[in-house]
Amino acid sequence: QVQLVESGGGLVQAGGSLRLSCAASGSIFGINTRAWYRRAPGKQLELVAIITSAGTTHYADSVKGRFTVSRDNAKNTVYLQMNSLKAEDTGVYYCNFNEYWGQGTQVTVSS
Repeated sequence: QVQLVESGGGLVQAGGSLRLSCAASGSIFGINTRAWYRRAPGKQLELVAIITSAGTTHYADSVKGRFTVSRDNAKNTVYLQMNSLKAEDTGVYYCNFNEYWGQGTQVTVSS
């Protein structure tokens, strides 16, 4: 069983920054890809960023150049650094390790 706990969400003004963290515990051996998703109000779940075990990253077009995903394997933690935040970045952010999901952390960007 794997448990994922996100933190770092909050309220920020447009143009500001937040750093999300997702700490994993349990049997994560063999789970190589970590991802961040978000659900904006009234919208479907959206893939935001992925990082593979090799460190390869992929981003949604809407966040390219503003968000950076990284991982600390020694701490079993994945991060999402979010800069130049926009109102449309508002939503609940979830980390994902294969079939495992965190509880989500709310990010609200005021315009």
